[in-house]
Amino acid sequence: MPGRRILITGIGSHFGTELARRLEAEESFDYVAGLDTRAPLRPLARTELLNADIRDPRITGLLKRSKVDTIVHNQIVRRPGRGLSPQAAHDINVIGSLQLLAACEHSTSLRAIVVRGSAGIYGAEPGAPQFLSEQMARLTPLRTRFQRDVAEIDDYFQTFSRRHPQVVCTMLRYQPSIGPGLDSQLTRYLSLAAAPTYLGFDPRLQVVHQSDALDALVAATKHPVAGAVNVAAGGTIGLMRMLRLARKPALPIPAPLFGASVGAGRRFRLVDLSPDFSRLLRYGRALDTTRLVEEVGFRPRYSTAGAIEDYLARRGERMPGQSAAPGAASHESRSRRGRQRDERARA
Repeated sequence: MPGRRILITGIGSHFGTELARRLEAEESFDYVAGLDTRAPLRPLARTELLNADIRDPRITGLLKRSKVDTIVHNQIVRRPGRGLSPQAAHDINVIGSLQLLAACEHSTSLRAIVVRGSAGIYGAEPGAPQFLSEQMARLTPLRTRFQRDVAEIDDYFQTFSRRHPQVVCTMLRYQPSIGPGLDSQLTRYLSLAAAPTYLGFDPRLQVVHQSDALDALVAATKHPVAGAVNVAAGGTIGLMRMLRLARKPALPIPAPLFGASVGAGRRFRLVDLSPDFSRLLRYGRALDTTRLVEEVGFRPRYSTAGAIEDYLARRGERMPGQSAAPGAASHESRSRRGRQRDERARA
């Protein structure tokens, strides 16, 4: 029986590279391809690299020639920067997703699409339910550019799914990932000398450990389900508790002055918080992951608190493939204790 054939967009990112490495080791995957203008972060043994911009119409021909049955759409920009403007990020997110779906229209072999999307579609609201289910994405207005982008992407894939019922479309809505190998707004926030907070607010936050984020992506690739699926660690953590664990002093700012203060910090390159992340720091957000556990069949190993503790214990480590920072190994026992607490709590 022939094995599966898969194409991963954004192969040059952390999750794109690591997903390819995982699937290369799976005997059930005969063919793995990666689409990107960037090289993978680590050497890949048997992944065919397709050097192309996801916005280029020529990807239609590449997709037809590869004859893949599964596409993992991993190229969604979550944080503009480092030479990538907000407009360029919007083009990659929206125009790139549209171009990918246009290419999918011409594929006769395609059977599944898995999108590494974002929980940003829910926003962060003061009156939100304690835990948001997948049906609650449009309870409130779309307030930020990124939130509108991910909502637009979600609409495109829903429309494609209705037009092509033979193709299973899985939209994974990820909470912010954290881990020693990641460079994200959350890890940068925890590296600040003093963390700006909204005066009088202590929101509940929820994250997902980078290893669980990858494992969830692998699980959904192997067993795609139709529709949206929330991806997050169990439980939540208060912002103030998180800062205490990180041994970072809070810098409380009155709400009317927060935007101006962060804007001034951005001009002096002291802090750079997106509108979405700023709203998280004020209102927080938590997701219901029942569908991830019961239908995809994946249960995260780390709780939110455990993921934060593991990151703080290992944050001196570098990206996979690089040597660990000095002293990182001395924190392994604390990291192990955090995982053991998570396992006892689940039991």
